[in-house]
Amino acid sequence: MVKHVTKNEFEEILNAGKPVFCDFWASWCGPCRMLGPVFEELSEKYEGKAEFVKVNVDEEEELAMKYRISSIPNVIAFKGGQPVDSSLGFVPASALEQFIEENL
Repeated sequence: MVKHVTKNEFEEILNAGKPVFCDFWASWCGPCRMLGPVFEELSEKYEGKAEFVKVNVDEEEELAMKYRISSIPNVIAFKGGQPVDSSLGFVPASALEQFIEENL
């Protein structure tokens, strides 16, 4: 299940020990709305193996700046609290699943 998080919640989740996949998005973004259901479906498939979160870049500008988000949707994989890889733009479910598999 995907959690919509704030900056404080995000920092806490990063330190929980599991890989984290974060979808940086905005409500006005068409590709973000297309990626949302795919991200949700994959979060259910990988439940227990990783954390899946969403950060609204309009509401959490500080986080967007910290991770240099200049285009959305942008899914970033985190391990040990650090970003290790990213997937930019809308991608098909199979490509996003491969990205997740590579970063677990």
